[in-house]
Amino acid sequence: MLTLVVMIPESYVLYLYIQSIWVKFASFRPASTIIWLKEFQKFDDNSSAINVGNGVNKQLTDMIMQWRRPGQKLVVGKPEYKSTIETFLGIPCLHDEVVMEVMWGMQRFMSNFVPAEESKLPKEDSLPMSQGLLMFLSRYGFDVKPEMVNEDIVRAAATLFHCDIIEKKCCRALLDVGHYLKRESGIDYENWDTLKLATAFKIICSRKIGGSDEMFSDDVQSKLLDADADKYKDLVYARDCLRLYENLVAAYNVRAVKKDELALLVKRANADEAEQARSITTII
Repeated sequence: MLTLVVMIPESYVLYLYIQSIWVKFASFRPASTIIWLKEFQKFDDNSSAINVGNGVNKQLTDMIMQWRRPGQKLVVGKPEYKSTIETFLGIPCLHDEVVMEVMWGMQRFMSNFVPAEESKLPKEDSLPMSQGLLMFLSRYGFDVKPEMVNEDIVRAAATLFHCDIIEKKCCRALLDVGHYLKRESGIDYENWDTLKLATAFKIICSRKIGGSDEMFSDDVQSKLLDADADKYKDLVYARDCLRLYENLVAAYNVRAVKKDELALLVKRANADEAEQARSITTII
């Protein structure tokens, strides 16, 4: 049994959503900013350390008491650990879907968190796939079984997630100034996507239509380029608008590449799973 005492700020657990926690564990660097090793002990027999009937042994109890501070909750990976520790030690514990997402991430980088420990978790202690990751893949139209998800898929999905975050940030910033289009030029932008809105302000600030002529009608182009362009001089910051546009275009381009890459990775994973199924059938 591997026992790892990890202190995770409770506020962080409470405010992170299950849909996004997995991204923190796509690579070790961000994971190490929210989880760090306090102490490590190894138990060869799970029941010798913690048992529903007998409680928690002295060795594990001493380790918990050494690092746990008043008011802190202990994050545990199994419901029976929660009930046993709360009953015998009187320490409140956390065990829910959010915690299981964190535990999944810890398992991914156990060798990083505990370099001296080389043994692998037994199959019965391994956690299922991150639910947040599976939900994210599903939103992009990828039907992926937990056993199909590999390191490449996790990293590609994480890049897509960050592209989405960039778009959301750009969207919020653009909506703050978007109402000027309606007020100053009578342009109805309500149904525009984020890129079209960013492109409109890029045109206003650069006085160049570039390759975006097909995105707007002749009337809107005229207002953005000439008729009303001067009205925006004291309303928007050209540098900020151009930076938003550049960041958004970059995110769109990366996302297109990563979506294709992810589609290929999922296709390969499906093929590998099918091949394994055929091999098992042949053996039987």
